[in-house]
Amino acid sequence: MSADWTWLYFDSDGNPVHGESLPTKGFPTQSDAESYLGESWRELLEAGVEAVTLREGDTAVYGPMSLRPTE
Repeated sequence: MSADWTWLYFDSDGNPVHGESLPTKGFPTQSDAESYLGESWRELLEAGVEAVTLREGDTAVYGPMSLRPTE
């Protein structure tokens, strides 16, 4: 199974965020990618990530989606 599911990370201005703490590998399934996000969103916010987009290969599935809880 290939690792075609990846997250793109963005700051509050919509600029891409890159860093050593952000995974660069893909996930084998959408469920695995979403599980990672569910477990890691707080750490991503601390790393400067404000929004994410889920991609399958080169296609955006959804996003950008804020990591901030709704008030």
